[in-house]
Amino acid sequence: MFRHQGKSRTNKHNLQIAIVLSFVAGIVNVSGFLAIKQLTTNVTGHFALFINDVANFEFWKGLIYFLYIYSFLFGSFFSGFLIEKYRESKRLNVFVLPTIIESFILVTIALTSNITEFDNPDLIACLLLFAMGLQNSFVTKISNAIVRTTHLTGLFTDLGIELSQLLFPKSYPHREKIKTTIKLRIYIISFFFLGGLIGGFLFSRMDLKLNTLIFGALILLISLFYDDLRFKLIIAKRRHSQRKRTAPINLESNKSGLVEP
Repeated sequence: MFRHQGKSRTNKHNLQIAIVLSFVAGIVNVSGFLAIKQLTTNVTGHFALFINDVANFEFWKGLIYFLYIYSFLFGSFFSGFLIEKYRESKRLNVFVLPTIIESFILVTIALTSNITEFDNPDLIACLLLFAMGLQNSFVTKISNAIVRTTHLTGLFTDLGIELSQLLFPKSYPHREKIKTTIKLRIYIISFFFLGGLIGGFLFSRMDLKLNTLIFGALILLISLFYDDLRFKLIIAKRRHSQRKRTAPINLESNKSGLVEP
């Protein structure tokens, strides 16, 4: 689900990565809000607060919301930069680096919270927004802008439009394609919600606090490891099949008097 790009990418691949990343985003969203009372997976609300402070000439107060927005933007830029820089390398899955960096940020915040009290919760917000910018950028790239996992506003908008299209079969005859897209959006929304529920339970009921982020990082790393292992197994099976197909040819050559070197 992380490796396939372009024409080789299927709806199943998009569905798999949507489930994993929306679930992680739900965990980060709830954990960030419960810990520092700030939204940490999107910047829509922060932009509104930034504009409000600027309009009231409270520029220094609004600066922090600008930093939130910039953190998400820089995360998206950095992810895109890494992907483009290493795209030509055939041996490297270019989506590994952004995923590992995101996991590292989540684990670092969690472990640091066990060692010391955060005097500056704005730093946590900026780091989590940077991580979510990374995630939103690489999932947009890998799915060709079909999957978005860190915020729900656009998802609900698109879902509403597509549901209305089902009522007009003459204008929209490709109903199976629309239903596939609707299914994808419902899965993203559902797993974002599920991730939030589990994240809230772990944070509050299990009293894990920011250690809940480690759970999100583990899901990312396990998914990445599983995807890489599955890819290697598929390659190994293909090579084995090719050897089996070429074996009879070598046998026939030997029968006709040719000697293998």
